[in-house]
Amino acid sequence: MTLRTVGLWLWGAVAVAAGVLVGAAWILPGASPTPAASTASLTPIGGEFKLVDEDGKPRTWSDFRGKPVAVFFGFTHCPDICPTTLAELSALLVDLGDRSDGLQVILVSGDPERDTPEVLNAYLQSFDPRIVALTGPDAEVERAFSTFKAYRKKVPTEGGDYTIDHSAGVYLYDGDGEFAGTLDMHEDMKVRRQKVERLLAAEA
Repeated sequence: MTLRTVGLWLWGAVAVAAGVLVGAAWILPGASPTPAASTASLTPIGGEFKLVDEDGKPRTWSDFRGKPVAVFFGFTHCPDICPTTLAELSALLVDLGDRSDGLQVILVSGDPERDTPEVLNAYLQSFDPRIVALTGPDAEVERAFSTFKAYRKKVPTEGGDYTIDHSAGVYLYDGDGEFAGTLDMHEDMKVRRQKVERLLAAEA
């Protein structure tokens, strides 16, 4: 068993234990609780950005055309919701088997001050290797959050440190970059998988 596999098993355990304890209620304008493939958005959610991935490679939103995308906004110092969500997405990719190659999972960091490409690269070692993490100048990160209607706020903590409040949902997009729905950690894992499977089937 590799170190990455151990990490996935550990985070999976965290997800089960923490799933009922952590997370924030999240309501996205234009979203509906219907399955992803049938969800329509009257307000554009998503748009171009110029960030870099965990390897320092420049990436734009247009780079991720051609297959469905699941986008999550978080940060590496997040103590609960972020590792739990990434662990569940990693488990979902494994559970989808061969179909998982048809879905791209992206983490966009809301903490570019600390989340350098090197930090993101190390952080991703605990999750599925197909997950991509993005960071960049604060202004460009803010642009990404704004165009995706995501929320982030820097909150000072004791000792001069800080944390980041942020949106806790996962955004789904089809292969053309059109908003297709959301995944919420409060939903049953079976429901989330069905949404992704419908999205993948619609692209086939």
